[in-house]
Order: sequence, then C-alpha cells, then structure tokens
Amino acid sequence: MSSAESDKYIQNQRKLKFAGVDIDVTEEKDLVVVAGIPVTPGPRVILCPGFAITQREVVEKIHGGKVTKRSTLVLEGEDLKVRNLDLDGALVIRTGHDCDVTVDGLVVRNKGCDIEEIPEGATDVPEEVAIRGYTLKQHELLEIIIIEPGKYHIGADGVVNRVE
Repeated sequence: MSSAESDKYIQNQRKLKFAGVDIDVTEEKDLVVVAGIPVTPGPRVILCPGFAITQREVVEKIHGGKVTKRSTLVLEGEDLKVRNLDLDGALVIRTGHDCDVTVDGLVVRNKGCDIEEIPEGATDVPEEVAIRGYTLKQHELLEIIIIEPGKYHIGADGVVNRVE
C-alpha cells in the first residue's frame, strides 16, 4: 500500500513540476526504506480527483510557486486555482461545490508532517494503517476549508477573503 501511495506522490510531483512549480521530483535513488518498503521522503502531494486528474487540468489550475522536499500538500476543489504558492510545511485546501477560490502568493511556513514508522509487532494500530507501514505524524499544518458557495481570494497571509 505504501509503495502505491508513494508512486502517486511522485506522479503528482511530476504534474506540479510540469505546471512550473519549483519542486524536487523523487528519483529511485532518493527513496527511503520504511517498514521494508521504498517510499518517497517527499514532498507528499495529493491532488484529489475533484481538483484535477489530467496534466492539462493541473496546468490550467496551478501556476508557478515552490514546494520544498519536506512538504505535504493536499488540494481538493473543482474551482480551486493556485498561483505562486510558497510551501515549506503542510497545507490542506478543500473547497466545496460552487466555491470559486483563487490562491495567489500564499506563503506557508510550519512544522509540517513526518513519516513515522509503525513498530514491528504493534497491536494497537488498525489493520488499514499497519499494512501501510507508517503513519503521517502531523506536527503543524495550515488547513483551509471553504464550503459556502461564492468567490474567494487567498493571498500571501492565508486570510480567506470573499470577493463577491
């Protein structure tokens, strides 16, 4: 499971790179072994299907920016656009239906998330987590959730402003 998850992170790293984001794409030599399985150390990038599936959709919605190797990024929302994101840490943006959201120049600096290997023989871990071999320990993250329909802008400071 963790191998497939890692492959998805790498695929999404490549999509962001193609869209002009300054991001390191994990190569085979960069993989780290967690619970006996080689996985990407990061950045961990999740582009939810509601945000974009194809490379064309990613290029239409993401323009420039930078994501560091230690970062975790989750983007979800059909009308979410991200320009010049500067991420060093963890960021989750989820938008609801009929939420037109533009993120422009957002700067995020926080402690982010780390891979924490599950000790061999641990019995207090749910099976769906144990099969993965690790958990993602959240130290600090910025989470932006917008569900009220409308048009929004998020600038460098992360403040959500309604523009209608």
